[in-house]
Amino acid sequence: MSKMRIAIPSEGEGGLEGLRAGHFGHCDVFTFVDLMDGKIAKVTTIQNVSHVQGGCMVPVNLLASHNVDALIVGGIGMRPLMGFRQVGIDVYHEAERHEIKPVVEDMIAGKLLMISDDQVCGGGGK
Repeated sequence: MSKMRIAIPSEGEGGLEGLRAGHFGHCDVFTFVDLMDGKIAKVTTIQNVSHVQGGCMVPVNLLASHNVDALIVGGIGMRPLMGFRQVGIDVYHEAERHEIKPVVEDMIAGKLLMISDDQVCGGGGK
């Protein structure tokens, strides 16, 4: 039996029918999707915590404390990306789709790639 918890930075209320936020650090909530044997088993959300510029480890530690295995982002800075790598959370890049459910379905289908260093943004931006 394989289990995985995916986090998606989300706008507004989040949830499976919600929209992915463009920049993870400034999202309203994180949508957690728990997968069991490649199927969606449970969906929950938690509030993002505010962090000042440079406080990039705050959301890293938040997600690590909730046993997240993978994060799907449209944009992320190098410092938080390095933080996620340090705590063992894989970061995947999906810049095209904004609806959460198809993004999760792409992840399950193996269509998303882990983010590469040349895909990071300057931070604090979009």
